[in-house]
Amino acid sequence: MAKLSDTKRAQLPKSAFAYIDSRGRRRLPIYDEAHVRSALSRFNQVAFESDAARDQARTKLLRAAKRFGVVPVGFIEAQLRTERRRGHADAQAQRVKKLPTGAVTFLMTDIEGSTSILSELGVDYGSFMADVRRVLREKVRRAGGHEVEVHADDFLAAFAKAPAALDAALAIQRRMRDKAWPSTRPVRIRIGIHRGHPTLSQTGYIGLSVHAVARVCQAAHGGQILVSRSAHAAMTDELADDVTFRSLGRRRLRGFPRPDVIYQVQVPDLPKKFPRLRTSI
Repeated sequence: MAKLSDTKRAQLPKSAFAYIDSRGRRRLPIYDEAHVRSALSRFNQVAFESDAARDQARTKLLRAAKRFGVVPVGFIEAQLRTERRRGHADAQAQRVKKLPTGAVTFLMTDIEGSTSILSELGVDYGSFMADVRRVLREKVRRAGGHEVEVHADDFLAAFAKAPAALDAALAIQRRMRDKAWPSTRPVRIRIGIHRGHPTLSQTGYIGLSVHAVARVCQAAHGGQILVSRSAHAAMTDELADDVTFRSLGRRRLRGFPRPDVIYQVQVPDLPKKFPRLRTSI
């Protein structure tokens, strides 16, 4: 296709273009079949001034394609993919806006022995994981927390107040204990809680505190709730009468140069005895 000259562009009516920006610049000529095909291929390269402008240009382009007998199958598929990505990004941005800032308490969980459970359940593992996530989301939401990220069998939540994270952790362990699961082996959740001051970006949290809560969780055993020193300090003023903390001493978390004091949460109706922590001393 020959390049459209400035003279020719100026001679064409506005209707010959799919998009004219606020400065009067004419983009995406659609006055013949060749230019329509070119516009279809270049549509996603145009920086539109707004979503409304994009939608209007797309409508004009599709009408021109119909007029010239061009079947824009690939274009429509590309636009659907773009819309799905934009929808996901918009939903993510709205979710991020609701996340707490400043001092944030993180709760992370994972399933002990998940590989063995996967081997046993096979194709039923997907529905099993969906059930587990429903439990986690329900208990986090009821405690006033926010889901941050789910990856495989890891689940990360954030709370503005540390005691709320502890309430969610206890509720999760009790529900996991009481629910009937399809696996013949026990289904146990490891839980780690840590408090820090992360940075909230457009896509979520970044900072050492996110890595720290993952390490605290990894140090636990199924059914156990571990709390870092910073989270413990923020909980002690608002504890239920039956909740106690057992200090497990200073422990070196993988990737962190200095050891941290780790506490085990204890209540009368949940297990208290576990093997040694999965950390170096």
